[in-house]
Amino acid sequence: MKRNIIRKTIQLALCGAMLIGAGSGCKKFLEETDPSNLSPDSYFTLPEHADAAIFAAYARLRFVGEGAGIFTNNYAFLDAATGTVITKTAQNSDLNNLLGLVYDGDNLQIGNWWKGIYREIAQANLVLDNVPKINPMDEAARKKVMGEAYFLRAWSYFYAVRLWGDVPLVLKSQTPASTDFAPSRTSTEEVYKAIVDDLQKAEAAGLPWKDNTGRASTAAIKALLAKVYLTMAGFPLSKGQAYYKLAADKAKEVIDYANANPSEIGLFTSYNDLHSVGSNNKLELLFQVQYLSGVAENPVQTTMLPNNAQPDISAKGSGQGTYVPSLSFYNSYKKFEPTDKRPDQQQFFYNYYFFKGNGDTIKLGTPYIYKFFDAICHGAPGKPGTGISNLNLTLIRYAEVLLTYAEAQNRADGSANAMAYTALNAVRVRAGLPAKAGLGQAEFEQTVWRERWHELCYEGVVWFDMVRLRKVYNEDTNGFDDFIGHVNKANNATLAKKHLLYPLPVFEMKNNPNLKPQNEGY
Repeated sequence: MKRNIIRKTIQLALCGAMLIGAGSGCKKFLEETDPSNLSPDSYFTLPEHADAAIFAAYARLRFVGEGAGIFTNNYAFLDAATGTVITKTAQNSDLNNLLGLVYDGDNLQIGNWWKGIYREIAQANLVLDNVPKINPMDEAARKKVMGEAYFLRAWSYFYAVRLWGDVPLVLKSQTPASTDFAPSRTSTEEVYKAIVDDLQKAEAAGLPWKDNTGRASTAAIKALLAKVYLTMAGFPLSKGQAYYKLAADKAKEVIDYANANPSEIGLFTSYNDLHSVGSNNKLELLFQVQYLSGVAENPVQTTMLPNNAQPDISAKGSGQGTYVPSLSFYNSYKKFEPTDKRPDQQQFFYNYYFFKGNGDTIKLGTPYIYKFFDAICHGAPGKPGTGISNLNLTLIRYAEVLLTYAEAQNRADGSANAMAYTALNAVRVRAGLPAKAGLGQAEFEQTVWRERWHELCYEGVVWFDMVRLRKVYNEDTNGFDDFIGHVNKANNATLAKKHLLYPLPVFEMKNNPNLKPQNEGY
């Protein structure tokens, strides 16, 4: 599937280049119509064109890992402001400003996420507007492609609305002649309605429950919808109990299927599978950004390596030291539950590795993130590294579905039922922690929150939990502080009300005055 994505993406990119070229130059060329000039109407004529268009949409997801200036990438953005990370390089001002909570609308990573999200939306719109016109085409196949596009558009808007609040809701392909080519912002409530609508359409598309090729699946769709409902239950919409119930019910559908089909969906027995290329798209990994050597390599691996002040510990050469765990967060695992396996060597973190990947032991002096470390790429004792990473980037994981169910059911029903305890304890027991039982509602809830911080760290989840809960994990007390006024111990930066949303990119507001006003505080 990965090679097909690239082949079809190239075809569609060629179509796009021709579309751009068709609007320039002489209006008449030898008084003839150039048959090579493509438009959506002339291109979308075969079922293979639908495949090319949706594969291009999957390929666009790779913006998540793309570079964002020297020694960083877009992936670092999602956790930079959480207080769980620091950097070992001071050479990227955009990253430093995110870590220090002093960013503004000129921040490169903020701009990259805006552009990446709306390019993804544009590609999904292209599919949704044009695939229905293809004739002949098998209707089941058409419905599945449309379902995938609805899912990808919903995924994109879910990030946009949580990052910026009111954002332009563009549900049709745009041209300079479009009446809403410079759209204004749509209310957060309306954006969430569109997200739910897209995901419900995707649910009905007949996709397989699990797809190990990397395409969207019913499990991924339902997992994302459960996450959307959980977010809507909290801030800023505060829809409360009814939406906690919707979140619990939707997550339960995934859990029920996993229980009935344990070979398709479930937790890995070992954390080693989280950083194994052989586990890409399998079992616990419900949706990922796809990578393949010779096509598109995982670009974030060097950010997990120490910078060049340390000896090389990888076949790739020196690393960047982009973002590493804050010691206060790293120490919080065993500080309160000493049997936790996640901070152990080569589980979620590593404190030493090997020269050039497979040589002498090199002690690093501080923990680095190992959660999605590709040892095949970097090397391991007796196994020289390839220097190329095929490891996917994870966007949705089954562990999160379990914790979503546990939190939502406890809130919806006023106390945790047996299934909520089973879901929570599945995550805890794998981590080497004792199972929980007999907790009150508030204590159970905070236990789930702590597991979300410790289990889902560095996956772009924690920041959005902070925003929807308006709470932040305190590594000193093992409790939770209010968002506003919490001090990130990693750099002594204080969270303020304005940090609940990011600023809109300045370049976009200059291009489109209808986006005004800027978010509060910027």
